[in-house]
Amino acid sequence: MVEDWSPASWREHEARQQPVYADAAALQSAEAELASYPALVEPLETDALKAAIADAQQGRAFLLQGGDCAESFAEFSPANIDASFRLIMNMGGKLAAASGLPIVKTARMAGQFAKPRSRDEEVKDGVALPIYRGDIVNGIGFDAAARAPDPSRMFRAYAQAYATLSRFAELGEAAGERLYTCHEALLLPYEQALTRKAGDQSYDTSAHFLWIGDRTRFLGSAHVEFARGFANPLGLKCGPSLTPDLLLRLLDVLDPERQPGRITLISRMGAEDVRKKLPPLVRAVQASGHLVLWSCDPMHGNTVKAANGYKTRPFSRILDEVRYFFEVTPAEGAIPGGIHVEMTGQNVTECTGGTVPVTEQDLGDRYHTHCDPRLNPAQAMELAELVAELLPRSQSKAA
Repeated sequence: MVEDWSPASWREHEARQQPVYADAAALQSAEAELASYPALVEPLETDALKAAIADAQQGRAFLLQGGDCAESFAEFSPANIDASFRLIMNMGGKLAAASGLPIVKTARMAGQFAKPRSRDEEVKDGVALPIYRGDIVNGIGFDAAARAPDPSRMFRAYAQAYATLSRFAELGEAAGERLYTCHEALLLPYEQALTRKAGDQSYDTSAHFLWIGDRTRFLGSAHVEFARGFANPLGLKCGPSLTPDLLLRLLDVLDPERQPGRITLISRMGAEDVRKKLPPLVRAVQASGHLVLWSCDPMHGNTVKAANGYKTRPFSRILDEVRYFFEVTPAEGAIPGGIHVEMTGQNVTECTGGTVPVTEQDLGDRYHTHCDPRLNPAQAMELAELVAELLPRSQSKAA
């Protein structure tokens, strides 16, 4: 049990990246109703994932996290769930064959509905509307009705998550595989409503694994306050602005007892910054004695705007960041223990490059993401091939 914490104690702290709901009573009613709903995931499953991540921290397993940038209500279908499940399994199979390690497979699905944004409003033709924050908050269409934050959307998100988890269970049983779920714990009213007590611990039952994003990981953050009290495995995104001192102070808050499997540090520096910015962080954590899992998110630091206006990610930069991550971590005595990727089982054209190349001119063909560009199956498997090549060598160097 964590002292001076409750699922609602975050409300006394600075909460960034939260929508402004016009009807406070409707929000409170939605939270109360969600709090009465069944847990989406069970504490025993969450504990099993935590134990698997503890193995990965020791080099005895590898964490694969992949899935949607932002799940949408419109693209929800059994076919899309099945395609993403197969892709994660295929990537995991390639990594397992190359490394000989158990691959801990975790989907950015069944809860990845909310997205942090760099501004609060979007302006078109002189009209300013609230920014799209994910389907759990508002709609992507540029009109006042769609963009108004609506707490009832949390019910549809819950229902879609429940259905996705049910399908994962069916597919996993048929394949003899377990697939966990993860997402950013961003929309705090939703996360609080799905927090449940089990014994003397609290669990956020919206997913097995939650993370705090780069925009909300600061001292005094409501997200840090909320996360410090639940027993789930926790990720912390580490971008180029993060200093060693702040990282260590956050680790002391989030994992004061230094529990095995509790913390995964997800580096998202960008190919240009990773060699310079990551080593001081790894060095500081190694010296502190905190037990963490180092994972690489090669997506978020490599986003650019194409000449035709599409937001994209050059695949060559993604591969470069992965190479540098697997170079830097063992050089500092740490184990490169995971990969965290935005991807989809659909044959989209959102990231440029790859063996089957997507050009800037191709971006408009099948650009379906509601937020950030994702790898398609061919690109995701090419990335898995690179990790499969690098993983055995990096593990031996860090040992």
